[in-house]
Amino acid sequence: MTVAQTHLKEALDTLKDTGVRITPQRHAILEYLINSMTHPTADDIYKALEGTFPNMSVATVYNNLRVFREVGLVKELTYGDSSSRFDFVTTQHYHVICEGCGKIVDFHYPGLDEVEQLAAHVTGFKVSHHRMEVYGECPECSKKKEMH
Repeated sequence: MTVAQTHLKEALDTLKDTGVRITPQRHAILEYLINSMTHPTADDIYKALEGTFPNMSVATVYNNLRVFREVGLVKELTYGDSSSRFDFVTTQHYHVICEGCGKIVDFHYPGLDEVEQLAAHVTGFKVSHHRMEVYGECPECSKKKEMH
């Protein structure tokens, strides 16, 4: 079983445990999110799956993403005024965001896990989570600039 297949099985088990019906569309949307490394928008997911599910609307995709978010399978990433992007929740990871094209790339840095304990200790807060974003220019955008 690949990592993606394991994630999908666990996600489907989570849906079953929370009483969410697993429709072919839900299965396909989850599978797409798990296999996608691009943090797709609802529109991206719709476009990728409309060939397989001609009767599915963008609203269906949004509604399913909302369900997945509510059961904790998916994180909604909102950056400024652009469309929300969706990320299948695996381990805690961070995002590097290109200021040129908006591409979001995951990276793991386990050292930051202590930040929450330290913040709680110093401030007395009950810390629920943290979010860190790193901004810059992706290799593709850098290349484009060099060519001009």
